[in-house]
Formats: sequence, structure tokens, C-alpha cells
Amino acid sequence: MRKIQWGVLGTAGIARGHTIPGMLEAENCALCAVAGRSLEKAQDFQREFGFARAYGSYDELLADPEVEAVYIPLPNQLHYEWTLKALRAGKHVLCEKPLVPTAAQAEVLLAVARERGVVLMEAFAYLHSPFVAAVKAELDRGAIGEILYMESAFVTSDYDAANIRMRRETLGGSTYDLGCYTVSQILWMLGKAPSQVQAAADISPLGVDAYTAGVMRFADGVRASFQCGMVLATGEDKRIDRFQIHGTRGVLRSETEFNQKGELRYTIESDGRTETKSVYAPDNYRLEIEQMGRCIAEGEKPHVSNAFSLRVAQTLEEIIGQIPY
Repeated sequence: MRKIQWGVLGTAGIARGHTIPGMLEAENCALCAVAGRSLEKAQDFQREFGFARAYGSYDELLADPEVEAVYIPLPNQLHYEWTLKALRAGKHVLCEKPLVPTAAQAEVLLAVARERGVVLMEAFAYLHSPFVAAVKAELDRGAIGEILYMESAFVTSDYDAANIRMRRETLGGSTYDLGCYTVSQILWMLGKAPSQVQAAADISPLGVDAYTAGVMRFADGVRASFQCGMVLATGEDKRIDRFQIHGTRGVLRSETEFNQKGELRYTIESDGRTETKSVYAPDNYRLEIEQMGRCIAEGEKPHVSNAFSLRVAQTLEEIIGQIPY
């Protein structure tokens, strides 16, 4: 099995806590290089994880001819700039969600990726989970009949004002940080884009949405609702993480957090019967890296397709446009 030579563009917490540990588990991944805003930060990561090289600037990493693929965990407002630079440098790119804040920017990135013949994938690690696949398979086989309604909620503790999630200049706020999960989950499970979106939000003193809720209507009459917020007990890592889907024959509910590893459960109530099912999920970040590697080495299609990322960007842009962000 060929190992893809990966570079990591940044030293963010999501990289340290989740994606790089997943890279270390991935069978087809080699840690080639890491770059930080300072050489010292990059060298800390090099020592901690075993990268072959460390760079004190992102441009230096992109100029490294041995780096095949780049993972971008930078703050939201930097995704477009550095994804575009990486693609133009001929690198395959895995960029953290949300890919970009506008559909127009997404279309530019997709076009450049096609021109350069490289893989671009948005890093929705949870969508690689066998748990998500199992739930989607239940819906597709008609386990609850024709879908009528879905709701998805992701609410967490709030953060210190210095956190990038709480700042406008870094495209913080609950819609970009958490709503991208609820929106992508609805679009993934239903397999289509909404024809109408309505949203309302509670805006924090820092100018970002502390809490946003909304409804979606689809052309076939299906409805969906979403909630996202950073309003629970400060600094205590509290969370509400759930979804449920109602159909003409019954309902499917999540019983555990969806972006986790281990034994995850969902319950189906249908035709007068109730059954709880368990699915073992490995580390989603490992699965994501391995799938991206197969796309590069074997021509596999990205599980999170460019068309799907464009639909998510369009929907998030519509939501943001309806709240005083």
C-alpha cells in the first residue's frame, strides 16, 4: 500500500486533538511536513507527532515537492485563501469544514481543482462513519417509510471571548462552527437541497450568532429543522447532539453522539415495533484520511463530493444572509 505524503498547514486544536491522531492510525498516510505561523510551533508538532520536516511558513510547505496532499485546519476566514494556494501549487487538499462561507468561493475552488487535476475534499469526518452509513441505509430501504420531517441539533458550551469561535473576524459563531454539522446532516440524510430556508438567531455582544435555529422546506414537501448554539455552561464541555427522522411508517432517532468512535446506537420505531441497533465506528478522522488517500492513489471518488460541499455552502450562505451576522 502506497503511503501518501501529507503536509499539515497549521497547528490548530482540531489537528492536534483529532486529525493528526487519525493520520497516525491511517495505513496509507505518512507525515511529511507541518507548517506553523512560527517555526517553533511547527517544531513542537514535529516532535510530538513525528513529522519529517517543520516549516515556519505555509508557503514553504506548499513549495515542498515531496508533499502530495495538504490538510488545512486553519481558522474559517483563511480556508479560501490557503486552499486556493494549495490547489494552485498542485497539492491535493483536505480542508476543514466549513470549506468556505460563500457558494461563489466554493465554485472557484472546485474549478481550480478540476483544472489542476487534484482532489479537493471538505473535512466532514463524521460522514465517513459506519454509523452514518447505517442510518442512511435504513432510510434508503424504507425502514420508516417515506420521509416527512427531520430535525438536527448541535448545541455546546460557550467559550472565552478570545476563542476564534467567538470572534467575527475569524468567521466564528454557531452556524459556521456547529450549524455546518446540522445542515450537512440534513442534506446528507435527505439527499437533496432545500427549496426554501428560514432562520433566526441570537447575536452575541461580539457580533456572532450564539444560537441559530431554522427550518427548511424541500420541493417535495419534506420539512426539516435545525438548531445550533454555543450557549450551555461555559467551559464545561456540555453538549446537545441529536437527530430524529420521521416517516410515514415510523421514526428513527439517534441515541448517541454521531461524531464519535465506539459503539453508537440508533432506535427505529416502525409498524408498532421498537428496535435499538448498535454500530461500531472506528476513528472517523482515520477513515477520512484513508479515504482521501485512496482517492489520490487509486482514483476513488471523494466520499464528501464537491457537489455536496457546494450544496452545503449555498445553504449556509442563505442562513447567514437571514440573520444579523
